Amino acid sequence: MNLDVRTALIPIDVQQGFDFPPWPPRNNPAMEANGLRLLDAWRRARLPLIHVRHDSVVPGSTLAPGHPGNAHRPGFVPLEDEALVTKSVNAAFIGTDLDLRLRRLGVDTVVLFGISTDMCVSTTARVAANLGYRTVVVGDACACFDLADADGSVIPADQIQRAHLATLRAEFATVMDTDEVIGVLPEWITT
Repeated sequence: MNLDVRTALIPIDVQQGFDFPPWPPRNNPAMEANGLRLLDAWRRARLPLIHVRHDSVVPGSTLAPGHPGNAHRPGFVPLEDEALVTKSVNAAFIGTDLDLRLRRLGVDTVVLFGISTDMCVSTTARVAANLGYRTVVVGDACACFDLADADGSVIPADQIQRAHLATLRAEFATVMDTDEVIGVLPEWITT
């Protein structure tokens, strides 16, 4: 797989609110470091980059505008010339102009990472694939949370991540890690 000027990086919901209660334990402590490496590679290459932030409309949400948790994590704040799309549902394409922005840029491939693998990243990846975009999910730059099952037992975040990446890989996306993605960027980008 080659990635070129028709490839957009889309960081999804890399926000501080996921560190506040009531969010349960999270997996993949390397998510931020890997995401920052991806951002650095895209910025150096001047490839399309569109940030997504979840502006929750749920009362009391740690991701609601006005709550400190709505802010991006350190290092993930969009730079002055970088686009930001805000959403209030799981899919970054629903109720936003993300598809229009990508089409105007001539993008045919999207590279997604962020929080959480099983919710907003997965939902955005599925919609992207259904809209005809070649879709890449950077698994080691995503994270999810422990999740309570119907019987009250807890499914560990690592198991949830593994299952969701497998489902995406089966039908909706190519799943790669950060090194693989950076490794297939055009040679002039990585030198």
